Amino acid sequence: MRYIIPHYFDAFRCVAAECEDTCCAGWQIMIDDDSLERYKATGGSFGQRLQESVDWQTGSFKQHDCKRCAFLNEDNLCDMQMIGGEQMLCNTCRDYPRHMEEYEGLREGSLSLSCIEAAKLILGSLEPVQFYTLQDDVEDEEYEDFDFLLFDKLMDARERMMELLQNREADIRVRMALVLKMSEDIQKAIDENDICRVDSLLQEVSGEDVFFEFQKKVDNTKSGENDYFNSIRKLFRIFSKMETLKDNWPEYVKKAEWALFGEGQRGYEENRSAFERDMAEDYDNLSRYMEHLMVYFVYVYFCGAVYDGDALGKMRTAIASTILIRELILAVWIEKQDVTFEDVIEVAHRYSREIEHSDVNLTRLEKLLKNLKFQ
Repeated sequence: MRYIIPHYFDAFRCVAAECEDTCCAGWQIMIDDDSLERYKATGGSFGQRLQESVDWQTGSFKQHDCKRCAFLNEDNLCDMQMIGGEQMLCNTCRDYPRHMEEYEGLREGSLSLSCIEAAKLILGSLEPVQFYTLQDDVEDEEYEDFDFLLFDKLMDARERMMELLQNREADIRVRMALVLKMSEDIQKAIDENDICRVDSLLQEVSGEDVFFEFQKKVDNTKSGENDYFNSIRKLFRIFSKMETLKDNWPEYVKKAEWALFGEGQRGYEENRSAFERDMAEDYDNLSRYMEHLMVYFVYVYFCGAVYDGDALGKMRTAIASTILIRELILAVWIEKQDVTFEDVIEVAHRYSREIEHSDVNLTRLEKLLKNLKFQ
């Protein structure tokens, strides 16, 4: 079996009770079938507690006050691990925030942005992300109807997109616009059942002048401030159509929405201009955060189009997520007149907890983005 992982994958270390937002509270923790069978067979007082702490109908751990897992004690430590050892943990608890995306003959490892410590690794690197390929003796699994040709072309496209997104000689907004245009062209090739056309599409974005040419296009097609304000406000309203996972999330979004748009278009433009002036010296940091976010979302989701054929939907999700996180960061600045790395981590991990850990939200996001423009 072949594996791909980002360079920071093995650097993750759980801080357990020191975590500022424990992963053992705030969402439903699903249990894999093997662990459920093991829990059913456990005897003694611990077995009795298991019987009372698992929702056998949904296959998840029951929750107590503030949606805390039944095994999360007052010290923010897991009683199950303390009593039964790590071998008693279900796959979700053992693996998180590590995730393996499965393709035939390939597993792609990632860390989830929803974990604060993982987010620090994902967004804290000063250098572009590197990806390592590993191999072991595990026999490849066969997937029925897996489209190898489509998958190969998606992988080739993603590799080129990563190179473009991490080319810091170009403005991050130009990089994002370029990979969006690439995705639109690739989607046409998929829809027209001409996936081999991807090779020529990638050749078109291989020259040294690709950013210069695209910069001219962006400059010539920039929308007015009114269109910009309206498109951002429409994008932000997507939050109101999402499933809520954590009870304090709606209030968090409402507060940010008021900070951003409560004073109307003029207030938004003045705040955004002041933010950009204030961040001028730290623009490289802001640009780098957006770069890492784009690389993260594209890496995790883009090649999943092999299963549904929606490459453009995956790229829209990556760009919208990056823009929404950027806007939430702006809302923090409006409130504090300052933004720290810790603020960026807080915003990114909260967004990820709500959106990435809900299949309902990910599906809705792709659907709602189809008719929205991006800036």
